[in-house]
Amino acid sequence: MERRLAILAWQGSDTFLRGALGPREWDWRTQVLAVDRQSLPDKLRHNLPDWLAHALQGQLGEDFWPLALSLHQGAPLDLRVNVLKAKREEVLAGLVAAGLAANETPFSPWGVRVEGKPTLSKLPLFVQGDVEVQDEGSQLLALLTGASRGEMVVDFCAGAGGKTLALGAMMRNTGRLYAWDTSGHRLDALKPRLARSGLSNVHPAQIAHERDDRVKRLAGKVDRVLVDAPCSGLGTLRRNPDLKWRQSPAARDREW
Repeated sequence: MERRLAILAWQGSDTFLRGALGPREWDWRTQVLAVDRQSLPDKLRHNLPDWLAHALQGQLGEDFWPLALSLHQGAPLDLRVNVLKAKREEVLAGLVAAGLAANETPFSPWGVRVEGKPTLSKLPLFVQGDVEVQDEGSQLLALLTGASRGEMVVDFCAGAGGKTLALGAMMRNTGRLYAWDTSGHRLDALKPRLARSGLSNVHPAQIAHERDDRVKRLAGKVDRVLVDAPCSGLGTLRRNPDLKWRQSPAARDREW
């Protein structure tokens, strides 16, 4: 079964694949790919557990199928340009010079979408902090806060700090930006990213809960608060497709 799934997932040259398969496997693949997906039962077309399909159909109506089918496609690789260090057109030119295909994201003014899944960890643009990996949706969440120069801002569930870094750049490295999380382990992942970013207005701290003394001391003093609270994770199905089979209605109800 695993071999057959790997055969169906193959994205490379058909000529190469045909040389690696026996006649029976090649014929089986040809038959499967020839199936008209529109003729399949709905359950096979959307490939979602019943409880999730019913919930989404109830909420989305006619928009259910475009969403369900889009979940079959892998998530794109998006980067956020660190506007403290670079401009988007400069980053695009740098990516092209490195042999990568990239374009502006459709909505985020900082976003760049890179084709494929290249390794970025040794790319100069990444090492020097000109870009960070961040989905366009997360970039837009930071943008919606309207954070600006000189403000006091809190990222309440900062985690590894992707949105924290975006907020810091919006604030032009001024004011005070608190990055809080109940997990010190998650905040540890922020440290190297923060060092690359060039930001000095970020103050990470582990808190015990929402009634922590650090929180109380800032009551009534903060200009903006971003709370991207832990949830079911179902918004990441394109990146983590197996999650839908590991979740349950009970877990959904707790988070929703």
